[in-house]
Amino acid sequence: MRIVGNPNSRPSGSRAVFLVVTAAVFVSNLDLFIVNVALPAMNQHFHGSTLTSLSWVLNGYAIVFAALLVPAGRLADRVGHRGAFLAGLALFTLSSALCALAPGVDWLVGARLLQALGGALLMPTSLALLLDATEPQRRPGAVRAWASIGGIAAGLGPVLGGVLVEADWRWVFLVNLPIGAAALVAGLRVLPRPRGRGQGPWPDLVGVLLLTAAIALLAIGLVKSDSWGWGSARVTGSLAAALVLAGGFLLRSARHPAPVVELPLLRVPVFAAANATALLFTVAFSGMLLTSVLWCQQVWGYSALRTGLAVAPGPLLVPPITLATGPLLRRLGHGRLATLGLLCFTAGIAWWVATVRTTPGYAADLLPGMLLTGVGVALTLPTLIGAAAAALPPTRFATGSAVTTMGRQIGAVVGVAVVVSVLGTPHSARQALDAFRHAWIAVIVATVLAVVTALVLAAVQRRAGSGAGAGTGAAADASGAPAPAGSR
Repeated sequence: MRIVGNPNSRPSGSRAVFLVVTAAVFVSNLDLFIVNVALPAMNQHFHGSTLTSLSWVLNGYAIVFAALLVPAGRLADRVGHRGAFLAGLALFTLSSALCALAPGVDWLVGARLLQALGGALLMPTSLALLLDATEPQRRPGAVRAWASIGGIAAGLGPVLGGVLVEADWRWVFLVNLPIGAAALVAGLRVLPRPRGRGQGPWPDLVGVLLLTAAIALLAIGLVKSDSWGWGSARVTGSLAAALVLAGGFLLRSARHPAPVVELPLLRVPVFAAANATALLFTVAFSGMLLTSVLWCQQVWGYSALRTGLAVAPGPLLVPPITLATGPLLRRLGHGRLATLGLLCFTAGIAWWVATVRTTPGYAADLLPGMLLTGVGVALTLPTLIGAAAAALPPTRFATGSAVTTMGRQIGAVVGVAVVVSVLGTPHSARQALDAFRHAWIAVIVATVLAVVTALVLAAVQRRAGSGAGAGTGAAADASGAPAPAGSR
């Protein structure tokens, strides 16, 4: 997506625009964390549902969001960012109400797919609108503030989710309604009206379908492997079909004038290595988050609120550590700093494997691992986002960041699917302990693979002569967000 402003308009009302777009971005990010906390309550409410079926409440959203993010940004370039943002916000808010009204799991998953479409429309256009309304000299600060919203949502999400679930799991969706409605009303009044390009090719909808089907079949094959059997025709057929569709998607992307993924971006070595590491790390992160929530509620018997408080220390570390890593980033470079973060994250999961027992022991068992994983996330994820952004020219910042976000969503789908597959359906405390240990080992495997690609990133930066401070100039800041460089 390329951010196109009206050259004849002067940025104005940036504070009001900032409040509107960040409110929308906040609720869309918040959903990623509070829905995890609500999953066990949904399982109890929908009698007969399984973790396998409920995993699609998470994965359905992530699949659609991943597939539509880049095409939605390109569509917004054509029709105008203001209209696309408001349409996305309205759809996200309406579908939140539909989620809360869900009489069954199928309805809930369907409403989450609509929610993902709304999120895909509002996320890329939110930054475009903010930059259009902000004076050039103030844009770096605006981008840093916009980028910090995800960290704030991560910190507040588990606790807020726990509070809401104590009343009813439906409140994790109802909370979006007043915020979304207020932002929509205010947006109609204050958002700028930059012109869309109104020209160029339409986004590749066939490519969107191929990518969506490939990710969905991969998730189905992994999630159903426990019940169908790893060697069954249905599992192997799902995985094989996913591979074929992924190949078709890559061929389509190579030939279409407006592909979902611009393949030349992946030939930029630093960008490719950073995104591969981010995808693998998100596999591990999503697995860590889901297992910690399920462990607290299903094995230790914690309430949703207590679970939220138990999970919160890790995410709460992310914003302050992220903001403080600027000097360390300049000294180590993106690859080595990400490697350090991944090692911290691995140590946190290994702590759980070694110490956690079925008898609750939060302070000695779960908390140290939660703190280590929080440090790992803070050192790793913003660093990788910054490395990917810094590797691209300013005219590709928006498209590149959309590809990075898409890759992370695919990683989230795989992480949830792997965890659900490994956990299965334990019938005793001992079986549960063994199943969760296996799931945490799977998370460690994903993190170790991410360490390998992070070391590749460090080597690529060294070969490029970037030095320790590669990419830490105008193109990226300590928060990992791409800094604006005039033309978008």
